[in-house]
Amino acid sequence: MSDGRNERPDTLVRRAALREGVSRPVVTPIQPSVVYASPSIATLHAQYEGEAHGYTYAREGHPNAELLARKIDGMEGAENGLILGSGMAAVTAAIMGLLGQGDHIVGGNQLYGRSLRLMHQDLARFGIATSLADPSDVAAMEAAIRPETKMILVEVISNPTLRVADMAGIVALARDKGVMLAVDNTFTTPFAYRPLEEGADIVIHSVTKLLAGHSDVTLGYVAARDPARMRAIYDFAVTVGMTPAPQECWLAERGLYTFPLRFQQAQENAAALADWLSDHPKVGRVLYPGRADHPDHALAARLVGANFGNMVSFELADATEAAADRLVQGAPDLPFAPTLGDVGTTLSHPASSSHRGLSAEGRAALGISDGMFRVSVGIEDIGLLKRDFAAGLDAV
Repeated sequence: MSDGRNERPDTLVRRAALREGVSRPVVTPIQPSVVYASPSIATLHAQYEGEAHGYTYAREGHPNAELLARKIDGMEGAENGLILGSGMAAVTAAIMGLLGQGDHIVGGNQLYGRSLRLMHQDLARFGIATSLADPSDVAAMEAAIRPETKMILVEVISNPTLRVADMAGIVALARDKGVMLAVDNTFTTPFAYRPLEEGADIVIHSVTKLLAGHSDVTLGYVAARDPARMRAIYDFAVTVGMTPAPQECWLAERGLYTFPLRFQQAQENAAALADWLSDHPKVGRVLYPGRADHPDHALAARLVGANFGNMVSFELADATEAAADRLVQGAPDLPFAPTLGDVGTTLSHPASSSHRGLSAEGRAALGISDGMFRVSVGIEDIGLLKRDFAAGLDAV
């Protein structure tokens, strides 16, 4: 390739390939190209028919997305995962790619807030009926199944009350009824639980959260055990344009390299913070699956071993919004933000963020009061975290 110094001005706009050398970059290159050139029509046919590997148009796939997908595939025991523009894109692609008019889906009753909105308000417009049931109660899940049920969607650990699904029972139920089982593994991560290996049909992630880990990426991941189902999910996602950006895929790949270290440190901090909060007089209750007083502790231990995760929820003894707001303002060094999985600890108030779309009665039915907080615990020094929370609680 010419270095451009002797190019005529009228030839400078011609595309040219980078010259390859005997060495290679240690860091994955970002490849922002939207289009890819093929040497012949026959080669293009071979790519589309799966006889040759290559790229055509970035909406259909690009190198940074594929590399990230293969890395998460390795963690989840999958083979054909797909990176999409967000976690909700992954949820939506799994449902809309596989279900249609007249079908029915059963969801866990404490799914992520936007997943609940999708099921409550949006799917009906496309002729897909929905029901919600408690995933910690297999009998309740079974009672919600209809003859037209095609899918069950659950999270292993719910948001924000951190209830634990009876995954063994739900896997057996799905098999018995011939229903697809989709598992949102965002909270748990493959560090603690691998849905496909346990019998699920589909695994979903918000890569935005713990996998990427730095609050600078919005991405999702979905993989299906069956190649035909995966193709249907892929075709829907490509058709509606759920395309991930190469830069974000590159950032997420970089985040994965430290994921095991981050997960372990954040998990240790979460256990310590949960114990500290439980002893504070202004805290009414603490929810952490690793604590013996959690209602699903034994079930959690069977599912995830000692990997209880980095999420802690707690409720103030004065369970009012006014008291909650005093805590927020009294702890300015704790980012008050509706997210999770960052290297730094973040504080979320479900009643005013993730579950604000529910009525007060609906939130109460789920055990979410105005004085409840969800904490995504980061990797800071635990002494620093205790001081920050002490300051906030002193203000209550």
